[in-house]
Amino acid sequence: MARPAIVFALYKPHLGSEAALYNLVATHSAVLRKYELVTGRAPIICRSANGTIVEVFEWVDEAAHKRAHEHPEIATLWERMEGLGEMPALGTLPECAESFPHFEPLGA
Repeated sequence: MARPAIVFALYKPHLGSEAALYNLVATHSAVLRKYELVTGRAPIICRSANGTIVEVFEWVDEAAHKRAHEHPEIATLWERMEGLGEMPALGTLPECAESFPHFEPLGA
């Protein structure tokens, strides 16, 4: 049986690219949903103290991220995101040193 998987996607914007990168992140889940790769669970988008945007969403199953690579629209979106920032590891966030990390909510 396929099991959903929660992912923490991190995007650290290059200087001056914060708004453009956030706008792409804000559309990311809808594009993934279009291809039935994520569940209906609403994504959470927040920001770390170091400016990294954190997007938390749920893949429909553990292999959905591999299927995402098959869609040119998703590949194009990811390429644009990579051009606007880095994709650091979760452990690089200063909040990860805390037992109960807090992040700034973004969006609605």
